[in-house]
Amino acid sequence: MTTGGRGATASPEGAGDDTPLRRAIGPKLLILFVIGDILGTGIYATTGQVAGKVGGALWLPFVIGFVVAILTAASYVELVGKYPKAAGAALYTQKAFQVPFLTFIVAFMVMCSGLSSASAAARAFSGDYLAEFTDFFPPTLIAILFILALAALNLRGVSESVKTNVVLTLVELTGLFVILAVGAWAVLTGDGDPSRLGEFQAGGTGHALITSVLGATALGFFAFVGFEDSVNMAEETQDPVRTFPRAIFIGVAVTGTIYVLVALVSSLLVDYHVLEGSSGPLLEVVKAGGLDFPPKLFALIALFAVTNSALINVMMASRLCYGMANERILPRALGRVLPRRRTPVVGIVFVSVLAIGLVSTGEIAGLGDTTAFLLLCVFAVVNIAVLVLRRDRVEHEHFRTPTALPVLGAITSLILASPLSDRPAHVYIRAGVLLLIGIGLWVLNRTVMKSRGEA
Repeated sequence: MTTGGRGATASPEGAGDDTPLRRAIGPKLLILFVIGDILGTGIYATTGQVAGKVGGALWLPFVIGFVVAILTAASYVELVGKYPKAAGAALYTQKAFQVPFLTFIVAFMVMCSGLSSASAAARAFSGDYLAEFTDFFPPTLIAILFILALAALNLRGVSESVKTNVVLTLVELTGLFVILAVGAWAVLTGDGDPSRLGEFQAGGTGHALITSVLGATALGFFAFVGFEDSVNMAEETQDPVRTFPRAIFIGVAVTGTIYVLVALVSSLLVDYHVLEGSSGPLLEVVKAGGLDFPPKLFALIALFAVTNSALINVMMASRLCYGMANERILPRALGRVLPRRRTPVVGIVFVSVLAIGLVSTGEIAGLGDTTAFLLLCVFAVVNIAVLVLRRDRVEHEHFRTPTALPVLGAITSLILASPLSDRPAHVYIRAGVLLLIGIGLWVLNRTVMKSRGEA
């Protein structure tokens, strides 16, 4: 079904500040925002690790990841059309299940996924791509300064942040188009080895093949995360009920197509063992191609790409804090906005401090896999929530996804989040520690509310 009618204007309820957010995002800007949110660190930094798990058939995990992303994106489109507010998955969980503890855990998992993604991007920024220019400064220091710079931009306003996102999106798209041009040139000149495209690391048969494909898909899914962040901009989007379906579906389709083509080119030109050993795998593709494209220029493009990923994740985590404060699940102070800039100042400071802490907890692949695991768990809950909320009618028309899609979305998300995907133990440990921190914060918040007679 298509959308129809206009959604009610969302106004903050119970916010820590009476200043509303500015509706500065139009349809075209939102499409670019979704594309920019999905593109970035995942494809530029983790392609090599995906190749190491699956082999030369690098394109297959991205095809499967694209299907899983579309299934869950359809659920998000229905829910943001029904409830055009900033809280995203946590809002949908609360409306569906009415269990405050579950709502808080979902919100905390989404926030942590954004922060682990931003931390992975910060690590990618301070790693091998930057080393093409200099390795004088300690990577951790660069990553911390990187997060602080993004926080300052975020504080200036959503318009400035989203416009910066548009510029960076165009730059990172240029980098991926360079990869596609290198691949087209290789095909025309007869370079590359097409036999690699059907080469599996596990030999191509049995349980080992299934495990390697699931493991590669689970890690590669990190490249697809981001579309779910856009729903947190519902209160800053013009006519969100009409705008979101087209923006999210176009964004996922465009990025999914580009990812599959980039994976095909990467495997065609570079042996998967070489890709696996590089933290800048797409740089290896540029160097292996027949086109005379400067590696330093491509490294600069990659730096812009990971900057975009981090900017959007820090922005979304702060909006999530704002939305949760409005729903009284987090302290009301996190809903406070700057009177003139109208940005969620306390939320921005809070998530930036957490991101700086996470920068030192792991490497790119581990942080990326943690991001994917947390979001796959959230996606399973959201896909179930969309079915539960079918009983909740709203006055305005909105997109409704076929029932089979959220059912399949929940099943595939749970499979990819499970040990069947051969995920390293340290990812589960990191996620478990984060959840324990979340539970501690929930208990603290409830205790404070009870002491004030607010619970």
